[in-house]
Amino acid sequence: MKIRSAEIRPVTMRLTEPYTIAYETVSQTTNVFLRLETDTGLVGFGCGAPDLAVTGESAESVADRFEQQVKSRLIGADPELIARIMHDMKQIAMSDPSLRAMVDMALYDLLGKKAGLSVYRLLGGFRDCIPTAVTIGILPVDETLDRASALVSQGFCALKLKGGADVDMDVERVCRVREHVGPGIELRFDANQGYNESDTIRFFQGVQQAGVELIEQPAPRKELDEMASISRNVPIPIMADESLMTLRDAFRLARDGLADMVNVKLMKVGGLQEALHINSVSVAAGLEVMVGCMDESALGIAAGLHFALARPNVVYADLDGHLDLLDDPADGAVRIVDGMMTPAPGPGLGFDLDWENVR
Repeated sequence: MKIRSAEIRPVTMRLTEPYTIAYETVSQTTNVFLRLETDTGLVGFGCGAPDLAVTGESAESVADRFEQQVKSRLIGADPELIARIMHDMKQIAMSDPSLRAMVDMALYDLLGKKAGLSVYRLLGGFRDCIPTAVTIGILPVDETLDRASALVSQGFCALKLKGGADVDMDVERVCRVREHVGPGIELRFDANQGYNESDTIRFFQGVQQAGVELIEQPAPRKELDEMASISRNVPIPIMADESLMTLRDAFRLARDGLADMVNVKLMKVGGLQEALHINSVSVAAGLEVMVGCMDESALGIAAGLHFALARPNVVYADLDGHLDLLDDPADGAVRIVDGMMTPAPGPGLGFDLDWENVR
């Protein structure tokens, strides 16, 4: 089996409403969709969600790199040799993780379709569903409470609040949400690099009675000593997100005790294969894993979900990046009922794009 065609299409999708985090407000996103067709007629799909602030890429840079360097390497390649192809991708696109994730995803989709298996079963399979958290951006207190009520009424049992711009406001929002939703809802907090150690300690002291489960990426991504000190001195588990971009980052985080947990996003690390390597480091170090996401089409979310379903130490999923996207070409690639997420039932990633309508 050989790849005979490789085509990409960037798609800009607006959000139903913009959201704010510590360093930006987001109102739309552009994902790059990939279609690989083999000489046997099998078709695999992938999706890249570049983010200049996180992955260092734009949709334009992904498209340019693909057309100039990646496409010619894929044509004629055997898609079953995923390790070989992704090794090649690292040589030419090491600084383009969402591009590599897009290619990796499409290859696993093809492999699953040839085997007649869902990707999570192909990877070993541990569970067939997982609850996902949903995120509330930085909003005034009353709007935060309204949003929390709406999400809980939809059946979600885990909420992640964004913050990092104002410690006192963050404390108030978290405590008010806990009062509002009661004790049965899991609360997580993401500072998005907005805190230092004293901020984090002050936040912890303010929310002790609110039962916050974890604090995600309190310090700037390159302030590793600060992350380590926070992890040692704050009793709530500290999760690394932006500080984890590569397999080497995972090794450093584990070796030096810089965090208690890690957030693995396929778009940051370069796809399923690299995520599996990072997960193995996490298992060896005793670090729990959350699978997170960017502002991604449901196709990208599906790939993250298949990874989450395949490994027992993936204890959290934060796979809500598709929920507020308008005109997502992959709508339906994942299913959520009462906060519980399952993949579409077909082989591979479980979902085939209507390529003519990807635009």
